Amino acid sequence: MKNHLTITRDFLLELNFNITRENPEDGILVVQKQDAGIRNLILGIAPPILIMEQFIFKINNQSERIFKDLLQKNRDIIHGAFVLDESGEKVIFRDTLQIENMDLNELEGSLNSLSLLMSEYSEQIIEFSKY
Repeated sequence: MKNHLTITRDFLLELNFNITRENPEDGILVVQKQDAGIRNLILGIAPPILIMEQFIFKINNQSERIFKDLLQKNRDIIHGAFVLDESGEKVIFRDTLQIENMDLNELEGSLNSLSLLMSEYSEQIIEFSKY
């Protein structure tokens, strides 16, 4: 049986991510890559999938405009999407991959999607977080 945590960790290190926390029992890794706009990205290994989540901002005053803009932006995101947490107050980037045959390029594509999102949409995210 494959050790998905080790494979994922090795891919992340090859991609120059800083692994700040690791919980092998729960299959959790927390990573950073500041220059890519990735901070406290949580990767959860839950075969048959790998779940990636990064907190983006908290919605202080919910408005139709914010939700509409987020849904429209989802259409532009290459991999992953904006989602809300259970409370409906936190916006999170979330992506999932099939882990059994995941390769370096596939993981890198998802991580690059988040990095691109953070760079091209950062001004709008800052505005939303001020509401």
